[in-house]
Amino acid sequence: MKLVTVSSQFIAIIIVLLFSFTACAFDDTHENFLQCLYHNNSTGISKLVYTKTNSSYSSILQSSIQNLRFSYNNTPKPLVIVTPLQPSHVQATIICSQLYGLQLRIRSGGHDYEGLSYVSQVPFVIIDFINYRKIQVDVENREAWVQVGATVGELYYSIGTKIKTLAFPAGVCLTVGVGGQFSGGGYGYLLRKYGLAADNIIDAHIVDVKGRFLDREAMGEDLFWAIRGGSGASFGVILAWKIRLVPVPSTVTRFIAPRTLEQNATKLVHKWQSVASKLDKNLALTLTLKTVNSSINKEELTVQALFVGLFLGGVDKLIPLMQKSFPELGLAKEECTEMSWIEFTLYSYGYGGQPLEVLLIRTQANSDSFKAKSDYVRDPIPESGLEGLWRLMFEDEAKGLFLVFFPFGGIMSEIPESKIPFPHRSGVLYQIQYSLHWQEKGEEIAERRIEWMRKLYSYMEGYVSKSPREAYLNYRDLDIGVNNINGYTSYEQASIWGDRYFKNNFKRLAHVKTKVDPLNFFRYEQSIPTLLSKVQGTQIV
Repeated sequence: MKLVTVSSQFIAIIIVLLFSFTACAFDDTHENFLQCLYHNNSTGISKLVYTKTNSSYSSILQSSIQNLRFSYNNTPKPLVIVTPLQPSHVQATIICSQLYGLQLRIRSGGHDYEGLSYVSQVPFVIIDFINYRKIQVDVENREAWVQVGATVGELYYSIGTKIKTLAFPAGVCLTVGVGGQFSGGGYGYLLRKYGLAADNIIDAHIVDVKGRFLDREAMGEDLFWAIRGGSGASFGVILAWKIRLVPVPSTVTRFIAPRTLEQNATKLVHKWQSVASKLDKNLALTLTLKTVNSSINKEELTVQALFVGLFLGGVDKLIPLMQKSFPELGLAKEECTEMSWIEFTLYSYGYGGQPLEVLLIRTQANSDSFKAKSDYVRDPIPESGLEGLWRLMFEDEAKGLFLVFFPFGGIMSEIPESKIPFPHRSGVLYQIQYSLHWQEKGEEIAERRIEWMRKLYSYMEGYVSKSPREAYLNYRDLDIGVNNINGYTSYEQASIWGDRYFKNNFKRLAHVKTKVDPLNFFRYEQSIPTLLSKVQGTQIV
């Protein structure tokens, strides 16, 4: 991907706009914003802008809403949606939004768990990268440039159709946009071998608060550090990532082994906690927990523990490894299938056996409402704790609950916590994602289900990491703390949630924020705060 340079003439036009529009009346923010945006007609931006009077506004807005509890009629809507095709469109949107006091929300795939990429409580504009998703794969140098509007599935497709022995350690959900996932960390079945997606980013393009187009060299190492796992939307608008591709064998093995409580699942889950993070780096053994009908009594529920794994090698090497490390599972050869890595990405998302082109589908087959939370476990949960969890899972409000236990260890234990902002490394046995889904509509139902999730989260408190209780940024959870909607938010207030996501890296993130966006233009409910006090110009050290 060629480095795009922006003309000094364009920047000069923007500077003129800052002065010429300052004297304008602010009684019609919406119209003034549009006038500002259209001032430089050579960019062709007018055809890429959608207001509420545009017939395509609703379809564009709805196209990337992945959590239906943020699609109700009373959900705040943007004044304008901008769908850029080039950096100058993003630059103009940033400058004009600042000029007229509009917040920016940045959307690539729309998977933000709290809808923050397309919902705000104050007047706002969305930059939607739905059309900004070119991917260029360089097989010879094992690199790729990927624009932030591309999905993980589109990235996998671009790699897998060129070569079967290169991959990228991103996530399992194929419809997630790479803009948000990579800036928050990003992990999948290659985690234990190669680390996070953010660990394998080698360059980036970003537009900062001054409207400058920057690559890694121009932005400097502090900002480059911050946007790889530290919430990129707090610092600017990321346009593209340059990523390092990783080698995989031509044959990998997928296995799936369901076990219920009647099949000794409690003891298997308990043992898994001590085993999964210590396995060979080439093996990732995940665990999904959900309720199913009992095979003994169809009218009763039981808990199913679904052990799913990826081994970077053939089944003949996998079986002896599992018999040595986890014989209790009793993994059989019949539960294993050899395939290529790109075929595994299809199976991991429920597309097994289908053509690679399904990786290009940008929307989920079944959207619903959901609430999610996360935890990190550093000491195995005792069997009594698991049994208490099973009892909660049998409650009526738990219908639609999925728990995913994802093992760490491997290279994750070797990477320093400060390498990038993502700190959950050494000593982590596994990560938990709690996800509760429902089809019913209405705020009353949503609040009831969310309250039940808070009950589950409270129960788990005694079994997970402490001081702080860690959380994963990409599983956004506003329950753990928020910034003020309007006005100043202190570093201390933001630390309530920031320490959970970033631990000791949070202070450095705030220092970077203070340097690159001191007036806190790029802000939202959990954006990185500055270290400036209420007294302008006074910095907290």
